[in-house]
Amino acid sequence: MTDDVWAGLADRFADGAYATVKGRVRTSVIHRHLLEHLPPAPARVLDVGGGAGHQSFPLAQVGYEVTVLDSSPAMLDKARERLARLPEEVRSRVTFVQAEGEHAEQAVNAERFAAVLCHGVLGYLEQPEPLVEQLCRCAADDGIVSIMTANAHTTAVQPALERRWRDALAAFDTRHGTVMGLPGRADTPEEVGKLMLGHGVEPVRWYGVWLFVDWLEFSGVDLDVNDTEQVAATIAVEYEASLRDPYRAMSRVFHLLGRKTLG
Repeated sequence: MTDDVWAGLADRFADGAYATVKGRVRTSVIHRHLLEHLPPAPARVLDVGGGAGHQSFPLAQVGYEVTVLDSSPAMLDKARERLARLPEEVRSRVTFVQAEGEHAEQAVNAERFAAVLCHGVLGYLEQPEPLVEQLCRCAADDGIVSIMTANAHTTAVQPALERRWRDALAAFDTRHGTVMGLPGRADTPEEVGKLMLGHGVEPVRWYGVWLFVDWLEFSGVDLDVNDTEQVAATIAVEYEASLRDPYRAMSRVFHLLGRKTLG
């Protein structure tokens, strides 16, 4: 048995989930959030649990120096495959490190980064604080920490839209479920912000990520990823929803950014 729990999911995750309209929404909306907070390129970015590079490669394409850290050899192999399709100028800006996120500081030799990303990872951990501490430690003074994870305020949405009413009723009082076939857990922006603050990172702003595309998907609607006009329109609407109340609070996933205090 392999220790790489992502080995059997790498193709489905990297080539499947991110290739959907929902995947495009995730990367596009979060990319815009990041560009509003990151210092100018070529600032150095560490993507912890960065998988196949779907979020960090677009940053490398606009000039950032990116380090992708992931515990999964299979996901890093996918990242290398994807990176090989990009121009040499972009490839030269990307470095890979295989390590557990909970040991990120040691794995990068205690280097500090202008931004530390961790998207879609926290929910797979029963205890989020050790990872959050590492993210904060790896950020330079005045650096950005960016965390995306499931929203515990909206755990009943998916089962309700799938008309699993008994599961939906139970979901109001639970944070656990299944994500990509693995056990998952949800948090709130307030809780993750408090963890950040405890390690010297001041929460700056949080956003929603998925709203309408989630509702459509769970209702059985198949969105056409090849309809570029509709995809662009969907991303535009989702971006606006990510900024505004009450829409952002209704999103099944949230994106929280904080800034490390000086000293």
